[in-house]
Amino acid sequence: MSLSQFIFYAFIAVSTVNLLHFAFFLVGANVYDILQMKENAAKRKNPVRRRFLKNPLVTVAMSAHNEEKVIVRCLESIRLNTYQHVQVLVANDASKDKTASIVAAYIKDHPGFDISLYTTRKNIGKGAQLNKLLRNYAKGQYVMTLDADSILDKDAIANALARFEEDPRIMGVAANVRILDEDTLLGLLQRLEHMVGYRSKKVYSLTNSEIIIGGVASTYRMDIMRKVGFYDTDSQTEDIGLSMKIAALGNREHRLIYASEVVASTEGVESFKGLMKQRYRWKYGNLQNLVKQRKMIGNTNAKYSRMLTMYRMPMAVIGEIILLLEPFMLAYVGYLVWQLQNPAMLVGAYVTITLYLLFIVWPDEHASVRERVRLSLYSPIAYFVFYLMNVVQFSAVVRCLWNGHKIWSNKQASSTWVSPTRIGREVKLSV
Repeated sequence: MSLSQFIFYAFIAVSTVNLLHFAFFLVGANVYDILQMKENAAKRKNPVRRRFLKNPLVTVAMSAHNEEKVIVRCLESIRLNTYQHVQVLVANDASKDKTASIVAAYIKDHPGFDISLYTTRKNIGKGAQLNKLLRNYAKGQYVMTLDADSILDKDAIANALARFEEDPRIMGVAANVRILDEDTLLGLLQRLEHMVGYRSKKVYSLTNSEIIIGGVASTYRMDIMRKVGFYDTDSQTEDIGLSMKIAALGNREHRLIYASEVVASTEGVESFKGLMKQRYRWKYGNLQNLVKQRKMIGNTNAKYSRMLTMYRMPMAVIGEIILLLEPFMLAYVGYLVWQLQNPAMLVGAYVTITLYLLFIVWPDEHASVRERVRLSLYSPIAYFVFYLMNVVQFSAVVRCLWNGHKIWSNKQASSTWVSPTRIGREVKLSV
């Protein structure tokens, strides 16, 4: 086989994998939606007042570092939730702004709200701070963790609890995290990316192959957190580390799911530099935890679902390889277009991605018609905008390869954390 033939067949193989992924996500997410609609219809047909076993206490915990612009907004969204039996724990992680005094004033202004503030003078990182809160002060049967810039939908806590009540095997619930609306190119990019990413989580939940539960509004049984030793502090992404540790116990009896009705919003990164930094940290931490839990890849033990060990885990690795190959693939496509004097390949890719985005936007159960129309009008340029994210992701994986020895040895890049720049825009909270 000549080199040109090898390149051609490699290109076909990678393109086929990507195309099958698109089809799998589209079909799987629609199946999830259909099942959810049937469940909602059954609830409307036989309405019952939602009751929870013994009205369990939910501990809502957050670590805050320089969050004066946003933390009250977050606390208000918790206080206004329809589920009221909550304990709120806030760790002020060596903030240099007014975070501590603002939270202290909020506590004073709401004496009936069970909220406590704990301050440390040394920045020890989000994972370590959350561990201190949960090990020493948490009393809840369930734990929800939040970032200080996030905002809970009014039914988020109740909807998360309902999932645990449905199935005792469920150990963790991932929320539907949405980017607050911003009229910038970077804001649009992150908003569409989150919509695409979280729609794919419907497929992972449906096939019992979820391994990643992010830090925003993630909810766990306290018993399982104790069992796995809470958050690891040697990882850049303590949230991914926690969920992968739980999956490693055996995901048939320790299920991780995504719940589209557990809605939370968060601010996007405000600068390209901040986005580069964020995605490098995410990529570094994700690869760290894949290395830690590599024994799950291809594992035939009956405690794991085959979709987890034979598909989700291997594809997590293959996806990074495809990302590295993408610039060469684009160059090869450009070469073919020039050689054949036929732009059909580029046009086909453009149309495919544009239609795919429309199939993501319109079925979104939480977007208004106005929002769907607006995002649809942006979709023709989204194909080109996503190349910006590809540059960010490619840069992140290359930097990770450069530091591959650190990732393999689980050496943490930094033991502290710095919150990105917050806008603190005013958001109307539902009651």
